[in-house]
Amino acid sequence: MPGDGFETLAIHAGQEPDPVTGAVVPPIYQVSTYAQDGVGKPRGGRRWIGGYEYSRTANPTRGALEECLAALEGGSRALAFASGMAAEDCVLRTLCRPGDRVLIPRDAYGGTFRLFDKVASAWGLDYLPVDMSDAGSVLNEIANAPVRLVWAETPTNPLLSIADIGALARAAHEGGALLVVDNTFASPYLQQPLALGADVVVHSTTKYLGGHSDVVGGAVVVSDPALAENLAFLQNATGGVAGPFDAWLTLRGIKTLGVRMDRHCASAARVAEMLAGHPAVAQVFYPGLASHPGHEIAAKQMRAFGGMVSFRAAGGEEAAVAVCGRTRLFTLGESLGGVESLIEHPARMTHASAAGSPLEVPADLVRLSVGIETCDDLLDDLRAALS
Repeated sequence: MPGDGFETLAIHAGQEPDPVTGAVVPPIYQVSTYAQDGVGKPRGGRRWIGGYEYSRTANPTRGALEECLAALEGGSRALAFASGMAAEDCVLRTLCRPGDRVLIPRDAYGGTFRLFDKVASAWGLDYLPVDMSDAGSVLNEIANAPVRLVWAETPTNPLLSIADIGALARAAHEGGALLVVDNTFASPYLQQPLALGADVVVHSTTKYLGGHSDVVGGAVVVSDPALAENLAFLQNATGGVAGPFDAWLTLRGIKTLGVRMDRHCASAARVAEMLAGHPAVAQVFYPGLASHPGHEIAAKQMRAFGGMVSFRAAGGEEAAVAVCGRTRLFTLGESLGGVESLIEHPARMTHASAAGSPLEVPADLVRLSVGIETCDDLLDDLRAALS
């Protein structure tokens, strides 16, 4: 579908009407195995799938999701996983070997940090947290010692730092490394890292892509077909694939991604502005604010600034915890990116695994996932909780 707009691709890419019944929504192929027309002669197939043998290897519903994700990110191929962490693990084990070195964000997601610190390091992988908003620092670290991967998030979780994807890609490639970008916070609607020079994009499709807090999943998208084949081999060998119903739910969510993100972004901007002027708030983290150090880069590489807002409570840790317990519409819970608004205390919840490490988040930090409810109601809810 070359030339089609984002919203058109979200609704149609990989989702042709069923050839047998004409159903406009791809069926849920809840099946483990497939009848073959002869030994070594599987039926069907699509794009990079030569035929269906066993659903760990390929499934028509998962294939539809993967085609859609590849189209949305502008990649040659996408792979859908059972979770975002399964996707990240597959990337690490495909691209790295024991003894390799990876640069990660100084404020990476807690689950990503745990994967590097507790799992990959035991396998012999070395990692170093760096400030990804400073491409010069990344280049210096690559010059100090060989680096296999530069692993970036932009915006980061939960401090919403911004990295210049193009600059990171140039720094990584100059030093012989690959650039991986976690695009979960932005979604492909707001940002397309492959077009900016990244080699690999990872997602927790649980978040904005699914969008309704009813499915867990992950994805990897790449431009290089050879790299895609290597990733697909390990995905099949280790089996962390998305199930057909999960794939179907994610596809359903993607159809409205554009209109949802427009609303998330508009409301988050209003929330950030209100918080920036509130006496109970010491600092607001939102790249849409002109005061944000990454504002200009975000404006250059993103369509809008996203639906996530974080802030530090002026009263310290206990004040931050108290705010989390006083909201009515912002549900206290982990995860993000759903139609409903969420609030959480990262230091005690999503980023507890980083406690005591260089990636430890401020104890007075509150993270908001701004949903698509009536924005005035959300503002009133936060004002009441802060008061």
